Amino acid sequence: MESMPFWLPFAFLAIALLYAMVGFGGGSSYLAVLALIGVSHTVIPQVALVCNIIVSGGGVWHFRRTGHLAFGKIAPFIAVSIPMAYLGGRIAVGRDVFIILLAVSLFAAGARTLMPSPDLRGLRHVSTVEAWRIGLPLGAVLGFFAGVVGIGGGIFLSPALILIRWADAKGAAAAASVFVLVNSLSGLAGQFTKGIHVDGMLIPLAVAVLLGGQIGSRLGAYRLPVTRLRHLLGFLVVVVSIRLIWEIV
Repeated sequence: MESMPFWLPFAFLAIALLYAMVGFGGGSSYLAVLALIGVSHTVIPQVALVCNIIVSGGGVWHFRRTGHLAFGKIAPFIAVSIPMAYLGGRIAVGRDVFIILLAVSLFAAGARTLMPSPDLRGLRHVSTVEAWRIGLPLGAVLGFFAGVVGIGGGIFLSPALILIRWADAKGAAAAASVFVLVNSLSGLAGQFTKGIHVDGMLIPLAVAVLLGGQIGSRLGAYRLPVTRLRHLLGFLVVVVSIRLIWEIV
């Protein structure tokens, strides 16, 4: 595109701030905004993934400092998701079918997270064998989707961890930050195998998401109560699913 709208960095700042509160990088909304203003499809995933890396990197730092980050719980999910995100970044799939399946799964996860349930109040004890038995295949699927679409995948992992009671809202946000970071790095490497297409817009957008991500990560890690975080997480997932459906109707 010839020139960048003046409001675009402010939009990216707001997206980064909101998503960083719950450990996401904001990739799905970066994609939507860039597509709306007519940015080339070869540029969009790479810009979104770079912004994801910046935002999620700050999230990992802040959630780790507050003690919400448990690497042992995340390891089974990221072990296979990293190579699968790279593979996904190299592959092009049918747009409409994938968006429909993605939107339906996100809506179901978001709606379930918003519903009050006694099942979400207590965490399960998870054995090492069970963690790897469930985490490896689930991480592989989520990582692949993350690489294909150009997002970090935290928006999938976080509701899953809450629903199976392996993490509370802050723990899920911390896990999502790590998941987004490693899979965005891997997915970006896969995208770069198709050529490097990022342009001059990347610098102001990177500065914007750095600022927004730092503010959001601090709020999520230090300020917002667990219940509010869980509700915000569910709301974000539902909104993203509706936006995806809206794109193809």
